[in-house]
Amino acid sequence: MNRRNGNKVAGDCDSFQMESKAPEQAPSMEQKNGEIMDSEEVENGKSEPINPLAMDGTVTAPDGGWGWVVLVATILVLALTLAFPSCMGIFYTDLQTEFQASNQETSWVPSIMTSVLHAGGPFCSVLVERFGCRATVMLGGVLSGLGMVASSFTHTITELYVTAGIITGLGFCFSFQPAVTILGHYFVRRRAFANAMSSTGTALGLCTLPLLGNYLHTELGWRGSFLVLGAVLLNCCVCGAVMRPLGGPRHRGQPLINHRPLQLKEEKLKGRMRALWAGLMTALRRHMAFDLLCNNLRYRMYAVGITWMMLGFVVPLIYLVPYATAHDMEQSQAALLLSILGIVNIVVRPPIGLLFSLPWFKGCHTYVFSAALLVNGLSNSICCIDASFPVLLAYVVTYGLSMSVVGSLMFTVLMDTLDMSRFPAALGLLAIMESVTLLIGPPLAGILVDRTGEYFYVFFVCSATVASSAVFLMVSFYWLDRRDRRALKGQQVPPQVPPPKPASGNNLIPQCQYRSVPTEGDKDKAPDSETGDVTRL
Repeated sequence: MNRRNGNKVAGDCDSFQMESKAPEQAPSMEQKNGEIMDSEEVENGKSEPINPLAMDGTVTAPDGGWGWVVLVATILVLALTLAFPSCMGIFYTDLQTEFQASNQETSWVPSIMTSVLHAGGPFCSVLVERFGCRATVMLGGVLSGLGMVASSFTHTITELYVTAGIITGLGFCFSFQPAVTILGHYFVRRRAFANAMSSTGTALGLCTLPLLGNYLHTELGWRGSFLVLGAVLLNCCVCGAVMRPLGGPRHRGQPLINHRPLQLKEEKLKGRMRALWAGLMTALRRHMAFDLLCNNLRYRMYAVGITWMMLGFVVPLIYLVPYATAHDMEQSQAALLLSILGIVNIVVRPPIGLLFSLPWFKGCHTYVFSAALLVNGLSNSICCIDASFPVLLAYVVTYGLSMSVVGSLMFTVLMDTLDMSRFPAALGLLAIMESVTLLIGPPLAGILVDRTGEYFYVFFVCSATVASSAVFLMVSFYWLDRRDRRALKGQQVPPQVPPPKPASGNNLIPQCQYRSVPTEGDKDKAPDSETGDVTRL
């Protein structure tokens, strides 16, 4: 663009008339450039240089500018999506009473919601490629809002599984994953800081949603609370509207079907259903990243460790309020515990992001993440001591500090294990694997509570589960790093030793001796015979 503008100025100003061939072509190039800007460049995704987000085919992350607006929008999206299932514990007792359900049956509501939030990753990846991150986030906001509004009119626990679990959870998925994906494209050099700041959205939700839910529960009951919360979730549409696309040029004037594989076009002539099925299978193979799971050992270890971690990572947040209220604590104080957990995350995560963005911690993100995960798992055992407010306060502070580090580095570690172009597919497959353990975790905890009648067994089991996953990740990546270092040492080329000089003798080839070329002064000083010898050499 700069070169084109320079040629244009040179063609317009008479003072820069030159006799070379290049200026003679400047006027025609200017006219040609005008035609390209009107037709071909628009189709190729090029635009005016005044827009920093112009898609010129080789877009790089700005690490600032409009990226800060996208970062704020991502924070709000994560506050409304990831933190929402943990706040369902405020309505846990009311749902049990309303539908005459057991702990196991009631725990399926946040379990299905959290599981669908992660399980919809591959479908979300298809929508992101098809329509972009902006439209997908806005679609998620509509689904999550409608799901919670419909939940306020349910009459059975099964209907609540569909509305609050599947519809709302799917809306959370369509809002959360594209927001994280587009943030990774906007920030490269400051990616660790951006991910840490975006993870404060979960903390912001944990800080505000429990207080809001408790207030709405007191004033309107659980049905009125669900209706208002559904309207609040529609704000995801506003956040998605500001997520302007960066990269991936859009071809104007061409139907979207042209972006699909040619095979789908051929199959469409034979039958629409067959083409749709072939397209679905192709999308699953492309967006599920099974090749990474088979070929990338680091991604495989990380996926296994995170999947096992999710079996007990979210459960304590769901059962914290019922555990506190079962021991004669007021529900307002129990909700305050979740708010304190969110406040700790809000205060700690920004400096954590700045700290681990420094070059000193490059290559150490995995070990810091594993150590924080180990502390997070062991902190759950504090709840086994007592259910008083001071003990649970110490628990939420310790849990919040370790959770801040885990949330700040979770996506950073994943981005370090693979190329950014494969991140949406890798995140989709990881979300599918997580959804299995997230689905069975809360119901298993509910069965444990129904059998034993005590909540502290849940925290003890979650402590062992999360701590074991941290040890697995730490040992696995340490072994992989040692293996890579040994491989690098083996690939180093040994220093070349100069060959030994052959001994002089009558039967050996005489060694050639080279001399420097003499200067004019040397030629005058040297005898004629020596000069002749040098010339012959």
